[in-house]
Amino acid sequence: MRFGANIKSCLTNRRYGHAHLGSKGFMRDPVKQGIACSFEVHLYALLLTIVRLQCILDCIQIQEIHAHEPRTLARRTHIINCFVEGNSIRSTERMTNTHRDTVMRLMVEVGTGCAKLQDETMRNLTCERIQVDEIWAFVGKKQKQVTPADNRNRVGDQYTFVAVDPQTKLVPTFLVGKRDLPTATAFIADLNERLDNRIQLSSDGLAAYVEAVEAAFGADIDYGQAVKFYDAEPAGAGRYSPPKVVRAERTAIVGAPDRKHISTSIIERQNLTMRMSMRRFTRLTNAFSKKVENHRAAVALHFAHYNLVRLHRTLRVSPAMAAGVTNRLWSLEELVDRTSN
Repeated sequence: MRFGANIKSCLTNRRYGHAHLGSKGFMRDPVKQGIACSFEVHLYALLLTIVRLQCILDCIQIQEIHAHEPRTLARRTHIINCFVEGNSIRSTERMTNTHRDTVMRLMVEVGTGCAKLQDETMRNLTCERIQVDEIWAFVGKKQKQVTPADNRNRVGDQYTFVAVDPQTKLVPTFLVGKRDLPTATAFIADLNERLDNRIQLSSDGLAAYVEAVEAAFGADIDYGQAVKFYDAEPAGAGRYSPPKVVRAERTAIVGAPDRKHISTSIIERQNLTMRMSMRRFTRLTNAFSKKVENHRAAVALHFAHYNLVRLHRTLRVSPAMAAGVTNRLWSLEELVDRTSN
């Protein structure tokens, strides 16, 4: 307060002898008063110059961001193509010469639209067999770093529950959440709403699936679990591969499932596709989602591209075509156009 008052006094009173830079007779010498007042005036001018320069730099940065806005459909498609091929945000920024904030906004916009599109199209499915599994990732920080002050629904471990048809390779539904009973129940209930006929369901040994299947399907399902048992020998230093499988057990839980089709091999292969196609799922990297909304949008974008656009090497058509959801192969440009504002 005294600094501002001193400057105001210096600016409004040219005669330094009338300036008062303190109380109780401090610096009554006019020469000393003039030197002190002149110093404060120059310092104030320097601070104003710094503020003006910062405003100019902020304006330049904003102009650069808006100059690279992907206004054309071709450019938006190019950016999304980088994402679905497993590139990170910063690598996409470098390849497309588009600011990372713009890249992120576009991905969330298209991903949100993809979630709505799939919710509308994946209905009245005639799948015969379904395999389900959940794949781990984390948002914001790993679970061991989560504190009591954090919102545990938004940070830490996030599992993506996925269902796949082993015949058509279609992914009819998925859900991002915690690896608990409420998430498993919501996931299985959503799967039931999308099917038109009785199915055979296979899962791993997660106990939450049993109660979730009973709540969603009742007795109108053939459900079995495939449980793998691994070698008890601990992994050595620097080893990241899973331990050796020593045996697998297939157990009928509900109905009369065909034991030879109680399997999770196709859904486990789908887990690999997810880790290779989404940078935030790739292990041993520093790539991860900062917000759960971004995580869900990235997952929705991946599965929309996988179901509708990506040509399956074995089927020679897209999974959506094989399942009768659509009669043609979508282009990525069409997907971006349908799901962005």
